[in-house]
Order: sequence, then C-alpha cells, then structure tokens
Amino acid sequence: MNEHPHPGASRRAAPPARSLPSFLPACRPAARLAGGLRALGTALCAVALAFSAAAAGAQDKVLNLYSARHYQADEALYSDFTKTTGIRINRIEAGDEALLERLRNEGRNSPADVLMLVDAARLWKAEEEGLFQPLKSPVLEARIPAHLRSHDSGAGSHWFSFSLRARVIVHNAAVDGSLVRSYEDLARPELKGKVCTRSGAHPYMLSLIGAVSEHLGEPKAEQWARGVVGNFARKPRGGDTEQIKAVAAGECGVALTNTYYLVRLMRSDKADDKAAVAKLKMVWPNQNGVGTHVNVSGAGLAKHAPNRSAAIRFLEYLASDSAQVYFAVGNNEWPVVKDVKYDNPALQSLGTFKADTLPIGAVGRAQAAASRIIDRAGWR
Repeated sequence: MNEHPHPGASRRAAPPARSLPSFLPACRPAARLAGGLRALGTALCAVALAFSAAAAGAQDKVLNLYSARHYQADEALYSDFTKTTGIRINRIEAGDEALLERLRNEGRNSPADVLMLVDAARLWKAEEEGLFQPLKSPVLEARIPAHLRSHDSGAGSHWFSFSLRARVIVHNAAVDGSLVRSYEDLARPELKGKVCTRSGAHPYMLSLIGAVSEHLGEPKAEQWARGVVGNFARKPRGGDTEQIKAVAAGECGVALTNTYYLVRLMRSDKADDKAAVAKLKMVWPNQNGVGTHVNVSGAGLAKHAPNRSAAIRFLEYLASDSAQVYFAVGNNEWPVVKDVKYDNPALQSLGTFKADTLPIGAVGRAQAAASRIIDRAGWR
C-alpha cells in the first residue's frame, strides 16, 4: 500500500537553456570595421550581448528538481522559494529507484539540477553511483551538522540532510513497556509472537539494521535479526502506518515506526486514527546506550546540473529557518538546523530524546551488511 499518495501529476523538468545561435556575430574590436560597418558591428554586438545576458538570466531563473519526496506540504516550501528568489521550479516526482534509473539513462544530457531523496541508504547509493557532484558551501557547512551530511574529502559534500525523523518502538497495553527499551529487546523471548515490522528489505529497515550492524558488528547483528524474526506475529507487510494500526488493534504487541507517521495520526481529525493513537505507548529506544536511530531526507547538486547557481541557492534555502519550519510543521519532521523555532504541538509533545550520532554516511555504507543479514535471517 502506498502510504503517501501522489498529490498530483509529475511535472516534466525543463531542458537546459540553449547556447547562443551560431549565426550571431562575435564581438570584434570596432577598429577592424570601417565607417558605417563599424557602427553596425557595434550595434549587432550589443544585441548579441543582450541576448546572451537574457539567456543566462532565464537559465538562472529555472531549477529542475528530481524529488522522491511526495508530501503535499512541500508545495508551500517550493512556492516560498520561488516567491523569495524568482526561480521557477520544474519537478519530476517519482520513487527513489525510478529517479536513480532516470539519471543513469540520461547521463550527461540530464536536465536535473537537484536530486532529493528520502533515507540514508538511497543518498549513499546515489553518491556511490556518481549521481551527485561535490559542493563547498559555507552556508550549508555552518548550518548542517557534519554527521548529517556526506563525508567531505576536500572538494565538498555530495549531499546534505534537511529533515530528520526517528525510528521508534510503539506497543500496546498487552506488552510490558520495560521489555522494549531498546532495538535489541525486540529479540527477547518474552516477545514471541508479538513483533510486527515492515519488510526488512525496505530502505527504512535496511538503514536501521545497518546501524545495528555498525554498533554490534555483523555477527551479533545477525543473531539479533534472527531473534526478531523468531518473534514475528505475522509475515512483514505494509508500511509504518499499517504497523501502528495493527498494534492498536491487538494484532501485534509491538512494532517499529518512523515518528512522522505516528505524529500524522496524532494530528488527524479522523476518529479511528485518534482511537488508534490512544491505545499506544511510544518508546525512545536505546536511551541508555547509543541513542535512538534517526534517518533523513536529503539532497545534493546533480552531477551535470545545467542551472548550478539556482541549484545552490535552493540547497541553501532548504537550510534556512523558514524552510526548516516547513519540514517541521508541514510534514512532522525535525529540523536539522539547531535552535529553529516552530509550532507543531503534536511533534513537540513527543519530547526530547538522545539521538544516535552515527554518521548518516556510515548508515548508508552499512547497506551491504544489512542486506546479507536480512537474507540469512529470513527478514523478508
């Protein structure tokens, strides 16, 4: 089931601006022309330069965005950017893998300026495939913590995180909350037949399993995964919203979810959503250890961006206070920029927590180990 129906048809990205036509004269020194020809040459030169400036200006006023985010609240984010800068955004919206495949096929002819993806695993994959170009931005480096952007080898970072969500445990009254204080607890024998999750192959789960592998080592992480699989109440299916509702209905005793799915239900006007939330308790896992696993939405400068200056302005805009507030209020995600003030009582009611500071890039790199673990443990 698609948890986030697309709010509208994808918008086709505009092609990059064309160069000057070859028939326009080059600006030659006036001394090379005589009399009236000199004046004519000067006039034609002025026209050519004006045409060139207009073309460059038009190019700077367009941004081609390839985005895997499909949240209706982002419409306000994009509108605010255009209103502030005058830069029009053309969007292609699709799933992460579909966008990566499109970029592979387009190669150097791609019109994409910015690639925006959801989840550390996907950002890492795009970087590994060379679909981003490095960017040095004092603005982004000052506002986004180092562990929430890709490693900078000297040329700059390939991608930057712009919003944050945590992967938490929810349980119902049939489960003693003291049994589920950590991710490792999900393998406890007391939870036999009580655990529900989405497929281990989903990027959200791969990122969590990869983080567990980074902390425990692959052998112990596999042992843990086998214990979780042994505790399944049912075969993994559905998304995070389905896991939450299954816990509320008593089909499962405990489940994993990203926080913004839970907060969305908390903010819902539907009676059944409110009733489901009332039957749940939430746990911040691993508060006595490494902290709760967090994941991100992030973006970077596309490898062959034709509108590079507009793309940089957009990426820096995403780190602005106003954009960070849109993420928090519009889609129930935490800002990545410290001390940004926002008004979302439901999100804020979750309180503060200790977050795992494992670099998001390391979570991405752990995908290979996570894939091996879910295959061997049968977490499919």
